Amino acid sequence: MAKKTVASLQSAGSKNFTKVIKMVKSSKTGAYAFKESIVTKDKVDEFFNKK
Repeated sequence: MAKKTVASLQSAGSKNFTKVIKMVKSSKTGAYAFKESIVTKDKVDEFFNKK
C-alpha cells in the first residue's frame, strides 16, 4: 500500500502535500492508535490541533 501512496505523490504538484501521523489514545480502552493522513502543508497544524 505504501508504494501506491508514494507513486501517486510523485506528480508535479505533489510538493505541497505532507503525510502526517498522529498518536491518539482511546477513551474506551486506554490503548494508543495511530491516525495517518495526507494533507497540504498549510493544513498540518489544523490536523494536529484537531481532537
